[in-house]
Amino acid sequence: MTETAAPRLSTDILISGGGVAGLVAAAAFGSAGFTTICVDPEPPVTSEGDAGADMRTTAFLHPSRAVLDRAGLWARLAPHAAPLQVMRIIDAGGARPEARIVRDFDAADISDEPFGWNFPNWLLRREMVARLTEIPLVDFRPGVATVGLVTRESGAEVRLSDGTLVTAKLVIGADGRNSFVREAAGIGTKTTHYGQKALVCAVTHPSPHGNVSTEVHRSGGPFTLVPLPDRDGKPSSAIVWMERGPEAERLAALAPADFEREMTERSTGVLGPLTLVTRRALWPMITQIACRFSAERVALIAEAAHVIPPIGAQGLNMSLADLRCLLDLAEKDPAHLGSAAMLATYNRRRWPEVKAREVGIDFLNRASMVEPRPLRDLRAAALGALYAFKPVRKTLMRAGLGMR
Repeated sequence: MTETAAPRLSTDILISGGGVAGLVAAAAFGSAGFTTICVDPEPPVTSEGDAGADMRTTAFLHPSRAVLDRAGLWARLAPHAAPLQVMRIIDAGGARPEARIVRDFDAADISDEPFGWNFPNWLLRREMVARLTEIPLVDFRPGVATVGLVTRESGAEVRLSDGTLVTAKLVIGADGRNSFVREAAGIGTKTTHYGQKALVCAVTHPSPHGNVSTEVHRSGGPFTLVPLPDRDGKPSSAIVWMERGPEAERLAALAPADFEREMTERSTGVLGPLTLVTRRALWPMITQIACRFSAERVALIAEAAHVIPPIGAQGLNMSLADLRCLLDLAEKDPAHLGSAAMLATYNRRRWPEVKAREVGIDFLNRASMVEPRPLRDLRAAALGALYAFKPVRKTLMRAGLGMR
């Protein structure tokens, strides 16, 4: 009996991972003229009410818009955007969860554009999958996993779960914090566990958010309200509530009315009573960085390369900075796509910058978790001092955006 040979394909780029970062990468490289195959073991959930929908939101900061434009995505996303004009920090570390220091960082101080724009993740997947169908050079294969990787100086061979063998000049690992591609390439990681979880959901509230993203610091981690477009005529925001693990699990299990009461109190009532309008989801908080971001014919981006707590909207924007760097290198010298020299340059440009941001976010997260009142008072004093000097304030805002 003759066995049927495995199907074989050849492509410029194989992207392992069809999350938000992987989908943007597929759209960007396909739009730039590179043949691209993107695979993910799970079909993307593109409706808020469907099981498995990603209830998190993503704030694309201003520098990321250029990448979305290059990928042909911004025109699709813009009608659904909630602009982030002001980043407000509230310290509520006193005896009761009440605002004692409020400081606003206004994008108008450094630009005529907002800091960024916020979107639900399930909606991003919907629009990005639709965009991929418009790009002839992209072959998106949901429900297919990467199960084998062999690299040589001349290229990579990837085995897919449906039996297909793909030869590629460059393999991009965008397959998350437990990346198969990273492990297959022999790249280690350094991981820090905080014992925290982030509880995420969407709410409505009586007071308009005014395009202000509000981060409330008390203990356990920041409580953040991120603007969303109005929902059924009511102002709406996304909630990212970071707490120590047992407390986060307790909150997630509360009856809706009890949860709304505790959520409103933790928010200091800044937007009035909060009403839960979606299911709640929990995400464990870690910091993780790969020991390097490249190997032979392999580049790591997004959570395959780095994971950080959701503070300052840094996570996915760092991922798009990874993509922008790779895309620039590929377009500059397409004949040497995936070469050792290209990937060494990618690692040299991205790893030190990501490491520096990881250290900064780690510090901010630990500061937001502090329980003792004297340390909370010190945190409040530091916030007031940094805000008081306009040049320092503007420098912090530009650094947070990744602007030079």
